[in-house]
Amino acid sequence: MRKLFNRSLSLAICAALSTTAIAATQASFDVNELDKKISPCADFNGFVNAKWVAANPIPADRTRWGAFDQLREHSLQTQRDIAEAAARDASKAKAGSVEQKIGWFYRSGMAEGTVEKAAYSPIKAELAKIDALKSSADIAGYINDSFSRGQNGLFSMSAGADFKNSKIQIAYAFQGGLGLPTSEYYSKPDYAELRTAYQAHIAKVLELTGTNAADAKKDAEQVLAFETRLAKASLVPVELRKPENQYHFVSLADADKATPNFSWTKFFAAQKANIQGGFSLSQPTFFAEIDKMLADVPAAQWRTYLRFHAIDSASPYLSKPFAEEHFAFNGKTLNGQKQQEPRWKRVLGAVNETMGMALGELYVAKAFPPESKQRAMELVNNVSAALKVRIEKLDWMSDATKQKAIEKWSTFLPKIGYPDKWRDWAGVTITPDNYYGNVLAATQFDYDYEIAKIGKPTDRLEWGMTPQTVNAYYNPTDNTINFPAAILQPPFFDAKADDAINYGGIGAVIGHEATHGYDDEGSQFDAQGNNANWWTKDDREKFEARTAKLVAQFNDYEPLPGKHVNGQLTLGENIADLGGINVSYDALQMALKKNPAENKQIDGYTPDQRFFMNFARIWRGSILPKRQEVLLNADPHSPTQYRAIGAPSNMPAFAESFSCKAGDAMVRNEAKQVKIW
Repeated sequence: MRKLFNRSLSLAICAALSTTAIAATQASFDVNELDKKISPCADFNGFVNAKWVAANPIPADRTRWGAFDQLREHSLQTQRDIAEAAARDASKAKAGSVEQKIGWFYRSGMAEGTVEKAAYSPIKAELAKIDALKSSADIAGYINDSFSRGQNGLFSMSAGADFKNSKIQIAYAFQGGLGLPTSEYYSKPDYAELRTAYQAHIAKVLELTGTNAADAKKDAEQVLAFETRLAKASLVPVELRKPENQYHFVSLADADKATPNFSWTKFFAAQKANIQGGFSLSQPTFFAEIDKMLADVPAAQWRTYLRFHAIDSASPYLSKPFAEEHFAFNGKTLNGQKQQEPRWKRVLGAVNETMGMALGELYVAKAFPPESKQRAMELVNNVSAALKVRIEKLDWMSDATKQKAIEKWSTFLPKIGYPDKWRDWAGVTITPDNYYGNVLAATQFDYDYEIAKIGKPTDRLEWGMTPQTVNAYYNPTDNTINFPAAILQPPFFDAKADDAINYGGIGAVIGHEATHGYDDEGSQFDAQGNNANWWTKDDREKFEARTAKLVAQFNDYEPLPGKHVNGQLTLGENIADLGGINVSYDALQMALKKNPAENKQIDGYTPDQRFFMNFARIWRGSILPKRQEVLLNADPHSPTQYRAIGAPSNMPAFAESFSCKAGDAMVRNEAKQVKIW
């Protein structure tokens, strides 16, 4: 389900915590990995990462491999140990406990024989419901019913803080319904071959449940035509980043007028949602098109579209023919993945998607001691203090806007590791022998939990990520920066490492998330989390002139022949990277002044050099070309090789650290150098 405005790092990482630097007793950074044939001033990413990338090919069951992915693998292995132990001991666990539910869920998914024997019988009742739809009213009723069971498809529905009154949770209806990554895939000539492959995939999926080949081919044409029409009414990712395209508040009465063929009053009644003043019909053009389609698209075409997506969304949890066809298109054809993940990883994926916070409770008990929170918080406070100083010293911002920026800084709420209060899972029934049934039950329970927030006060202490997620995020509507337990491990944080390593790793991540509060999107939200302007007109123009230079910088990067980074789509993350590394560098300098003993060379490299080297190391990795192309179109994060060099190349401190000179690739000239926060 879409988490509106969830600003996140997107790749994987790990760490154990202490902010009191300890002299290195082991190699926290292996300098033998450096490729000294490459000049750091010419290609810093190559200097730090080329040897490692060459020695670490992408595994067959993945589309990318790097520092984040290694940590994700480590987290998954810990989760596997937990899930297997829970499955083994489920009969002895307390009835209804989290341990028993996770154990039974995992056991049911690993019971291949039972899943194979069931074939597609678990979805026959759903397909029968779809086959019975005869009219527009029937279809609207089915949408209401399927959503009430947590089966979001045609669009997405979730709760979130009201952009204009962040203290209250409202409902957000958001565009969806497409099987390809973005709306552009339905129209661009570049993707004609992929559209043909997608159409063939649709036909194969329909054939798996008994449709004959000739009819399946015709039906696939109808599904593609249906989605193409939806795509024309959908916003592209770069437009969806704008707050004004994420929020369009309407009353129920006005929403019903806007879509006369689809009653939102009936929809929310079916969801048992507490809709009071109204909700966000976030992309009005998209929902107007759905309304038209309810009137002019034949019921038979609606049935075919709904049938395909019902089968396709269930396929990963059904027998091999379904799971393999789902992978054949979504993994292999679309992203270039050579092999499907082993079953245990796929089952853990299902557990994480629906009961991730329950698994997280067990993960924290095993892998993240309580004292780690305090140690992490110290580092957060150090980086945060450096951010305040940096804002106060800005030479391009007026005092009036600075005052508002500092006010926002003062209300940041850092959250470390895991929630202070765990969710109650008493309302979900999990059995040991019905995998798809467990997926449905947990999905509905999670959806009901989400819908129950509507109309209630926003809880700033709630988490939008599980502790076992190797990631971090900033949420502008509650002004929180969040660091799950799994990211707090080397190479991001190492208790045995010197300050330079830790500030170049987790320090830069902390600075990154805090800077999201001041990126092109986050800067449109105030200290209370409301979408409100706190800038003078002149300051905003200066800010946008500076960010335009960053857009131009990343537009020049070309990870695939003829395929460039979209500097506008990735602007928020690039601002956060640039601000994060600058703030963390400042924090390192403060730490070195307090503890001069740390200001020494290790393995022949100064603290500044080690800071930048570890920053580049966390972005090391490689990616399959097909996956890279999908991410260039849909992902607001730049390719990792450019994250390693993009921000440092704008910093005089980097050039000074490695004695780089004007004209070197890693030294941007004065006219092109980007300075924002």
